[in-house]
Amino acid sequence: MKRFLSLITLLVLALSGQAQQYYLLVGTYTTGTSKGIYVYRFDASTGKTTPVGETDVENPSYLTFSPDGRFVYAVNENPSGTGGVTALSFDTLTGNLHLLNRQSSEGEFPCYVATDATGKWITVANYGGGNLSAYRVADDGSLGGSAQLIQHEGKGANAKRQEKPHVHSTVFTPDQRYVVSADLGLDKVYVYNFNPDMDEPLTPASTPTVSVRPGSGPRHIAFSPDHRYMYLITELSGEVHVFGYAKGRFTPIEHVPTVLKDTSADKGSADLHLSPDGRFLYASDRGNTNDIVVFEVHPGSGKLKRVGSVSCGGVTPRNFTIDPTGHFLLVANQRSDNVVIFKRDMQTGLLTPTGDQLQIGNPVCLKWWPVPSAH
Repeated sequence: MKRFLSLITLLVLALSGQAQQYYLLVGTYTTGTSKGIYVYRFDASTGKTTPVGETDVENPSYLTFSPDGRFVYAVNENPSGTGGVTALSFDTLTGNLHLLNRQSSEGEFPCYVATDATGKWITVANYGGGNLSAYRVADDGSLGGSAQLIQHEGKGANAKRQEKPHVHSTVFTPDQRYVVSADLGLDKVYVYNFNPDMDEPLTPASTPTVSVRPGSGPRHIAFSPDHRYMYLITELSGEVHVFGYAKGRFTPIEHVPTVLKDTSADKGSADLHLSPDGRFLYASDRGNTNDIVVFEVHPGSGKLKRVGSVSCGGVTPRNFTIDPTGHFLLVANQRSDNVVIFKRDMQTGLLTPTGDQLQIGNPVCLKWWPVPSAH
């Protein structure tokens, strides 16, 4: 009996160890030394990475997986002219990517792409164009032309940065009934009904916009694991805004600074993510601070309490990610050409550099997919 239990224990440990293997995809700007999308294998029990391969793609500055992991979609944030969006197949057994097709993003400087839960639609945010577009996904993962293009209009309080609309993200709500789009230029989050059965799936919601203070610059959005709260980071004011969420309606709760010192007019706040258990929220600041800020989340109210910060280990932390187990946080530092790996304390939320990092030209997006247990 003891031998049987020992064998069961070894099997559970083996399966657990296998389950902690993930592919890490790194999107980059290719205006420097980078070639496109880089694939690594990441061991979440040790924090160690192994190179898998690389695929030539022009300026894949933001990536997303299809819900089943068979496809990857990348925006092509070209330095001038209309951008693109590229579809690639992804082999979950080998980690290899293969180009399927590319479509126009219908706007300048596309910076965000997202898929719905069915895998039949993607949405793209065009920062320079001030618009968002929706695309149908074919059964083979390729993209048709833009099925819908929505143009925002107006300008904001900051004459330098908000001279026109700047759509920075398009996020499907957890219930998949809406798409929320942060517009840095207009200090608004636009709310669209999402109907995947329609030829044009997006229509203005009954409450079509959520406003923040003039000059804030909305950028990225994250929903809490229990779906009760939406968190919005504002690039220009250096803040995280907390909203209650229910059925397409957003109730302001509070906003807290990520940058404590008034170091510059534009704080450069960039990205935010919640830990898998929802107990902590992390935010990145560029500007003069180049750090990752740690907030504890109050379970009853969604409010945030600052508990610490740590240097990002480089320059311009445009994007970061928490591995699915919650044990590590990785930061993509755009201007120092490195991805820095931090160990995450599950109880305090605080971060400690592991000493390991990846050297990649202009890394700006990090995405995970589990390695199949049979591999």
